[in-house]
Amino acid sequence: HSLELAGSPYGWTALQFIGLRVLAAILLGGLGVVIVVVSSMSLFRRVVLMGALAVGGYYLPALWLRSRRSRRQREIRRSLPDALDLLTICVEAGLGFDGAMARVAEKWDNELSREFTRVLQEVQLGKLRRDALRSMADRAGISEVSSFVAAIVQAEELGVSIGKVLRIQAEEMRRRRRQRAEELARQAPIKMLPAIAFLIFPAIFVVLLGPAVIRVATLEIDFLGFGGALP
Repeated sequence: HSLELAGSPYGWTALQFIGLRVLAAILLGGLGVVIVVVSSMSLFRRVVLMGALAVGGYYLPALWLRSRRSRRQREIRRSLPDALDLLTICVEAGLGFDGAMARVAEKWDNELSREFTRVLQEVQLGKLRRDALRSMADRAGISEVSSFVAAIVQAEELGVSIGKVLRIQAEEMRRRRRQRAEELARQAPIKMLPAIAFLIFPAIFVVLLGPAVIRVATLEIDFLGFGGALP
């Protein structure tokens, strides 16, 4: 499931990815052995180093996969409102929902358009459209796509106009994107605190207090040079 959320990178299966993790653990563990052989560390430190490198090698692919999954989900969230706008325009212009999805898949080349292409391929192979859409929501793993799929499936079952549902969904996704941008803007000052505390403030202190410290040091040297008597 994590591989699907990450977009099935390089077509890896779960077994192949586990093999990659084991291979990375063996390689980094071997690197630890080489470092231990050429170093003069104690036995305890050697064991700790080899174990840490082996464990790190095993978990590095998982961290990479998590990063790829987060990047893919951000890309889908960012492109979904525009895709819904285009879907709405195509449906209102007379295209069917499948044709509108095909037009979006032709126009763009991103993670969302690839998911649309996969849905169309599954429908052509005989899978029900609602099942293909639900599978797309599972592969995306974000609430926005799940909400969009649920609205489309419900409209299809109840006979509601898909164009109207798409327009409502497009407005809702734009509102969510605006709220998400506002939330990130509110979080920016908090994220800046470490940089301000450890990078900017020390530089300001050096600029402001540096001349004073140099002056005090100079006066102290002069004071000691005069044998303790003030000039």
